[in-house]
Amino acid sequence: MIQITLPDGATRKVEKGTTGMDIAKSISEGLARNVLACQLDDEVWDANRPIEKDCEFKLLTWNDELGKQTMWHSSAHLMAEALEALYPGIKLAIGPAIENGFYYDVDFGEHSISSDDFSKIEAKMIELARQKNKYIRKKISKQDAISYFQEKDDEYKLELLEDLEDGNITFYTQGNFTDLCRGPHIPNTSFIKSTKLLNIAGAYWRGDENNKQLTRIYGISFPKQKELTAYLELLEQAKQRDHRKLGKEMELFSFSQKVGQGLPLWLPKGAALRERLENFLKKAQKFAGYEQVITPHIGSKELYVCSGHYAKYGADSFQPINTPAEGEEFLLKPMNCPHHCEIYKTKPRSYKDLPIRYAEFGTVYRYEQSGELHGLSRVRGFTQDDAHIFCTPEQVKEEFIKVIDLVLYIFKTLSFEQFTAQISLRDVDKPEKYIGSTENWEKAEKAILEATEEKGIDTVIEYGEAAFYGPKLDFMVKDALGRKWQLGTIQVDYNLPERFELEYMGSDNQTHRPVMIHRAPFGSMERFVSVLLEHCAGNFPLWLSPNQVMILPISEKYHDYAENILNLLNNSDIRALVDKRAEKAGRKIRDAEISKSPFMLVIGDKEREKNTVSVRRHGGKNLGSMKIEQFINIVNEEIDNLINNFK
Repeated sequence: MIQITLPDGATRKVEKGTTGMDIAKSISEGLARNVLACQLDDEVWDANRPIEKDCEFKLLTWNDELGKQTMWHSSAHLMAEALEALYPGIKLAIGPAIENGFYYDVDFGEHSISSDDFSKIEAKMIELARQKNKYIRKKISKQDAISYFQEKDDEYKLELLEDLEDGNITFYTQGNFTDLCRGPHIPNTSFIKSTKLLNIAGAYWRGDENNKQLTRIYGISFPKQKELTAYLELLEQAKQRDHRKLGKEMELFSFSQKVGQGLPLWLPKGAALRERLENFLKKAQKFAGYEQVITPHIGSKELYVCSGHYAKYGADSFQPINTPAEGEEFLLKPMNCPHHCEIYKTKPRSYKDLPIRYAEFGTVYRYEQSGELHGLSRVRGFTQDDAHIFCTPEQVKEEFIKVIDLVLYIFKTLSFEQFTAQISLRDVDKPEKYIGSTENWEKAEKAILEATEEKGIDTVIEYGEAAFYGPKLDFMVKDALGRKWQLGTIQVDYNLPERFELEYMGSDNQTHRPVMIHRAPFGSMERFVSVLLEHCAGNFPLWLSPNQVMILPISEKYHDYAENILNLLNNSDIRALVDKRAEKAGRKIRDAEISKSPFMLVIGDKEREKNTVSVRRHGGKNLGSMKIEQFINIVNEEIDNLINNFK
């Protein structure tokens, strides 16, 4: 007998070899019909796989994120089976589940495929799903696995097998399809009731531009048709909110092939938007005791060798810049922290000086493959709202909590109400991925865990996701469509102070190493703007809006009065424009709605005679007629309430 512990803490004795599905049926037949997989301790297992040891046990359904991931992984196999049936002789690379759905990378050989073929592939998938074929797991020797894929002439699976150890290799079979896979999978194909292929793209094998480009097909599946319908409606909303579309319509940013891929050009309205975001954070940082610094766009290669960044990322960075001097090399700045370490070293420091907080909106450059570039979300040149805090070990937790408070203030102000804080720790089994001593890592991880516990924020722990120099806290924000984005990040670092030999004089008249906290509440200005644009569908809060007020005279004879109103608004630092086009008032109002101006001031005979304006809010709400002074007070009060809450 073995003992399983259920999520509510209750325990059960079951026979060794019992499956998760057996346990589900013992609880409820209805529950068993919805079980997709089960979780043993921290590992997801097939529901029909025998359990051999004591464990913490949880049944996974569609309501669990891990349940969804299992279904989507199984759907990738189902799509691969359909593709093999429709396109004989294709070669399959990898087919994982992703955050929303799945994909499979395929070498189609002589076959051609496009999105026009999606409907027949979907139909074949549903036909196969209705056969209720079980997903059968089988352990196989490495030699037998090699022989199988040699017979299929599949170089991709053979290359994957090179990295696998004999004794840890498994195949999964459903129907007429067998794949190299560690699992887990759903019990059978009938759980997949609806599916939709979403996109087709090119993807280099193993992400290497020197390898062959494969065809990547993205899809998603659901246990009910109505859930797929709802998801497709959400996708349509996402298309309308796409920051690339909105950025073009609102004239915020652009890209130019002549300038270079992944290098955004900020247009006047976008530059003003960025400036307002920067000023907002600078104001909050000033209250929090930060000092602004500025560092160059390039740095000596030696600087990044010292920091350890060159050894970790040098191969994936832009190539070094060589000067006429022999042996002199520079790099485009990939990060700001080494520069800030050198600023710290400009003079001796005492414990009385700490904490020191340096902030910089520093532009950095990192090489991203062209296929991974995506609007402002993934670029090659971006500006981080970076800061580095140098403090004593005793100050780490307090400083960390203060940064959390700053991040939460930003999220609240910009209406990011749903978020999860992800604590990223090291993988203790792969010490080669990190720099620094075990003792320093343990201290850094302890500080993060204690700070988040003290703040009482919702956290998840991910092992192996730490930066190479220290653990971190990443804020995963859900936007208005429920999509997750990583924005703010805070990292505790005992290692760069060691590498740069940073010191301060302690109260004991001995030299000590400071601890370094890296933080970027926005993450990068580019990604933050892209997420914010899609979150609010371009309807920025009043204080951020590129144009706060559109003045709409109903005919040319009211232009002079409109100009007077414009001057009064500009004198009150309210951003406004006059629409002087020879269009009807209804057309002007519709266009102002499309441009997402928060307020519209309609001007006609009555308004000019009474020295008033007729006020409309974006979205159609009519606020009636009022004196311009009253309107200015309304705007200023709304802005003050939004941005003056951080002390």
